[in-house]
Amino acid sequence: MIAVLDYGIGNLRSAEKALQRVGADAALTDDLPAIEAADAVVLPGVGAFGRCMAALRDSGLEAPALAAIDAGKPFLGICIGMQMLYESSDEDPSASGMGVLAGKVRLLPEGVKRPQMQWNLLNVQHDSPMFAGLETPLWMYFVHSYAPATTEHVVATCDYGGDIVAAVQRDNLWATQFHPEKSGTPGLKLLANFVAGTTG
Repeated sequence: MIAVLDYGIGNLRSAEKALQRVGADAALTDDLPAIEAADAVVLPGVGAFGRCMAALRDSGLEAPALAAIDAGKPFLGICIGMQMLYESSDEDPSASGMGVLAGKVRLLPEGVKRPQMQWNLLNVQHDSPMFAGLETPLWMYFVHSYAPATTEHVVATCDYGGDIVAAVQRDNLWATQFHPEKSGTPGLKLLANFVAGTTG
């Protein structure tokens, strides 16, 4: 079972539905025993960094999320769910992130429209199981004004006023700045790759 963390922010159900579409036993849940028993965990996110971090903590779901990562369970962060894995964000300097990944989330460069709300071409940098079987050119759908300022664990970037981090992977931890659940067939294939990793 894949637990999609329900911490009361935005449209989290779209990630659940997309995972179910590729054959996963996925459930949107805030039930701690269910999350602890899950084979994998997904942290979606829409909206603002600080508000999402506050909601995650108020719901009591930050600790089980961190426990899942520490245990080496397959874990996927999506959009703000990716940003929350970092230490902090320019969007809300008063809010600390989960600190799973080193670095800060920064505002997109000057001279580009914010948010980036479009399909963009990925530059896949490393041989990652995240992109196994996906054909190039590879386009994914983005909606964001901030992105991690890091080169560590990066497996894909996109060009938006310069190289922007689009996806990172550290062992069983995957995270995407784009929305695979909104990215048509390629996005569903990426989610299927994640699901395949939950079954060993």
